[in-house]
Amino acid sequence: MSKIIGEGKFKYEALDSWEELPNGVRLVESPGVAVNENDDVFVLTRNTQHPIMVFAKDGSFLRSFGEGVFSARAHGLSIAPNGTLLGVDDGMHSITQWTQKGDLLHTFGGTASIKWSGKPFNRPTHAAISPKSGDVYITDGYGNAKVHRFAITGEHILSWGSPGIDPGQFIRPHNVVIDNDEQIYIADRECHRIQIFSPEGQLINIWNNIHRPDGITLGPDGNMYIGELNGMDGMEGCPGLGHRISIYDKQGKLLARIGGEEEGEEPGNFIAPHGIAVDSKGDIYIGEVSFSIRGRLLDPPRELKSLKKLVKLG
Repeated sequence: MSKIIGEGKFKYEALDSWEELPNGVRLVESPGVAVNENDDVFVLTRNTQHPIMVFAKDGSFLRSFGEGVFSARAHGLSIAPNGTLLGVDDGMHSITQWTQKGDLLHTFGGTASIKWSGKPFNRPTHAAISPKSGDVYITDGYGNAKVHRFAITGEHILSWGSPGIDPGQFIRPHNVVIDNDEQIYIADRECHRIQIFSPEGQLINIWNNIHRPDGITLGPDGNMYIGELNGMDGMEGCPGLGHRISIYDKQGKLLARIGGEEEGEEPGNFIAPHGIAVDSKGDIYIGEVSFSIRGRLLDPPRELKSLKKLVKLG
């Protein structure tokens, strides 16, 4: 049964079920999600036979692609201004560019650099393309503390960041969004903040007090939608820490928070938001790494719900 959540301008129907999977196909979990101009939904999964699944707005299954390219550590997904997709795999240390039909266009990386060397890539997390320059910005977050900028043809332009909590430093840069003014928004997950940079890596602003920001996306309303992760060691199941969606305006003002105090699979609650997308109607799609954070710890381990849709009301 669905549930009405949120309030004011940010009220939604949280659906109990949405995606229609082919017989025998599982998501495993859904670390990334993106929406195109037609509101088709692209879901990055950890099903290595169907790494990228494509659904229509009504949840009907359209196709899948990427088999043989992604590992079980597929991690981030985005749609570029030119309509191509960027898929990031921290297990393969790679960023792949795709057409929406599933043709592989280009691969960045594929070989691990020395951990903490700062050189691309050691377990990258996400990538996005600038709407102005067309350059690719990549968060290199698990084995580095860097943001890298590349030309779309593959030439390295610059990198910035180092491990730490000071402004301009990172502890697990996890997601990147670029707005039309070419401001670079970085989810600095373990510092509980969003850092905003110029294209040259100069710090512009910091939004603090966001619990383990994982997925961020710029909605069609001009607001920033942020998935917050729970899962800190020793804090499993703690109410009010993460497992929610926060909505901020471009000035960093908190507009709404969505999600129950308790984590859960049921409509209106979340376990581990990791990827997020907003379609042209304002509907929100949330991909979760619910198996990695919770399901694998159950006895016996089991797959948990990892893809949710919130339908915008009013």
